[in-house]
Amino acid sequence: MSASTSSELKIASIQMVSTPVLQENLDTANRLIGQASKAGAQMIVLPEYFCLMGLKDTDKVLAREKLGSGPIQDQLAAMAKANHIHLVAGTIPLEAQDANKVLNSTLVFNQEGQRIGRYDKIHLFGFQTTTERYAESETIEAGNTPSTLSISIDQQNWRFGLSICYDLRFPELYRSIGEVDCHIIPAAFTYTTGKDHWEILLRARAIENQCYVLASAQGGTHLNQRRTWGNSMLIDPWGTVLAALPEGEGFISGVLSKDKLNEVRSKLPALKHRKL
Repeated sequence: MSASTSSELKIASIQMVSTPVLQENLDTANRLIGQASKAGAQMIVLPEYFCLMGLKDTDKVLAREKLGSGPIQDQLAAMAKANHIHLVAGTIPLEAQDANKVLNSTLVFNQEGQRIGRYDKIHLFGFQTTTERYAESETIEAGNTPSTLSISIDQQNWRFGLSICYDLRFPELYRSIGEVDCHIIPAAFTYTTGKDHWEILLRARAIENQCYVLASAQGGTHLNQRRTWGNSMLIDPWGTVLAALPEGEGFISGVLSKDKLNEVRSKLPALKHRKL
């Protein structure tokens, strides 16, 4: 990747097929972060459940950590610092008020490895067919506060919205967050729902909010027999897909451009035309 200007930010989104072995997943994340960093990424995003896709839903409760302490958070901070990047760490299980549940939380680390952001997933996925059943509310405690992240790189300020997977279906969350340069969405969309809805929803969020959308996904068949859709994507404010990885492990990368954001918002000032 060529050198970016101060009005651009190089970003990357990692795709994984996480396993039930915590350290194995952290090692995979570390390797892929290193590759994306060497390709020039200044900010890197990991997928939902990147650190653990358990054989049972309760496995994540056993792996939970207190905020600010634990092997998952320690290793993530070290990865951000070693690669001198901003790291949006997908989701990790944090202690909840209910001892039998976790908060499904995105943590953000800066280039020095300090935690600078957090978002607890608000909308909990529930889906049932004759062959599939998901009920996140049985092991996850819902968050209640939308979250944004502001960073400054090369004297340029960038504002991000943080959301997770199922949140994507609730446009009122994105409206409540307000104007951002990019919405970051770690996810583990199921194959069943992803094939029909994933790209449409991501592009809709980009178009209606006139911002970039960077989604980091799980993408394959896991040892627990869950199949995730993959298709990690970078979408521009006009709704054009700039990069995508259909399935398997790897990463996509691209550039956020202030010039592109300004161009779209000036020729079609929809955000200024809002009435409600």
